[in-house]
Amino acid sequence: MKTYWFIFHDGDILLSEEKEGKREVPEGEQCPVALNEHDRIQSITPFPDGSAVKAVSLSERKEKMGFEYIGLRESFNLLEFSVYQKAGKCEEIMYWDKQTRFCGVCGSPLSWHTEISKKCPTCGKEIWPLLATAIIVLIHKGDEVLLVRGKNFRKNFFGLVAGFVETGETLEEAVHREVLEETGLTISNIRYFSSQPWPYPCGLMVGFEADYVSGNIKVQEEELLCAEWFTRNNLPTLPDKLSIARRLIDHWILQE
Repeated sequence: MKTYWFIFHDGDILLSEEKEGKREVPEGEQCPVALNEHDRIQSITPFPDGSAVKAVSLSERKEKMGFEYIGLRESFNLLEFSVYQKAGKCEEIMYWDKQTRFCGVCGSPLSWHTEISKKCPTCGKEIWPLLATAIIVLIHKGDEVLLVRGKNFRKNFFGLVAGFVETGETLEEAVHREVLEETGLTISNIRYFSSQPWPYPCGLMVGFEADYVSGNIKVQEEELLCAEWFTRNNLPTLPDKLSIARRLIDHWILQE
């Protein structure tokens, strides 16, 4: 079986030079770049065909002939989808490793227990990677949908209302709350669309559709620059196809 190496440095992943619009991660029995003393090779869940997956977060950028470092987001358009998903999981595990060095109960250094868990050798506390769960929702109003410009958007595009789920609330309650807080609107008929791992750095996006009920748009200025209703004939710049936001919007467009 093959062994695939997911090698990261500062959020960038080492990929082969582009060929016919595609790239690949390195393969081989040994790590393809030299490691420093504290660089740890992490075993990750294998591919369905049994191919092994190894991940390394380099403390120092190491080059390899015929390969270069590419941002993880950018790799979505360059890798096979299953490989991109695996890269995201590798990055999430290594991010979690860096953020969980010590036991939150007694303060002792943690040790790896399984491939995705750690255990405190002093008090026995076991911990696993935590996901930051967020909702995202496409709101319908007749033949229009609500699109928003977030203050933290990296590019000049319109997306969807989204936000993190709070302790003690259901996903549906989070949808109602976020829509009301960010836009002042009330909605109904919330229905599940799909979900998406979001390794930036460790999220799970849960997508919904909903119907407008009442209210005038009043944006939460701390979160949004603006919010507007759009038809299929006057759409603004949309999110990249990487995101579930784009999948929700594209699904709506095709329903015409």
